[in-house]
Amino acid sequence: MVRKASEKGVIEITNDVFTSIVGDAASSCFGVKGMASRSKESGVWQLLRRESMSKGVHVDFGEDDSLLVDLHIVVDHGVNVSALCESIIAEVSYKVTASTGVPVNRVNVFIDSMNMD
Repeated sequence: MVRKASEKGVIEITNDVFTSIVGDAASSCFGVKGMASRSKESGVWQLLRRESMSKGVHVDFGEDDSLLVDLHIVVDHGVNVSALCESIIAEVSYKVTASTGVPVNRVNVFIDSMNMD
C-alpha cells in the first residue's frame, strides 16, 4: 500500500489498485492473450478471464517506494516475444505512473504459455 500525506489530507492506494492497473495495461498490448495463473491442485498454467486477471500479477514495493511488478502472461503464437515484452514494460510503467504518481522500478514479464489458436 502506498500512503501519501499532504496538508489537505491522506491518500492511500492499495495493492489491488496497482494489480488492476498493471493487468489492464498488460492485457491491452497486442499479442497478449491474457494473464496466467498456476493451479494449486495440478500445477498447470491456466488462462484467466478478464475479471480475474490480477491473479497473474504480483506487486511489491522497493526501498525507495517504487513499484516492482511480476507479470505472468499467455501470448498468441507467432508474436515477436522480445518486442512484446518491451511493449508491456513500457505500457505498464507509463500507466501506473500516470494513474498513481508512483514510479515503476522494475517489470518482470514471465511468458507461461503460448496460445496456438
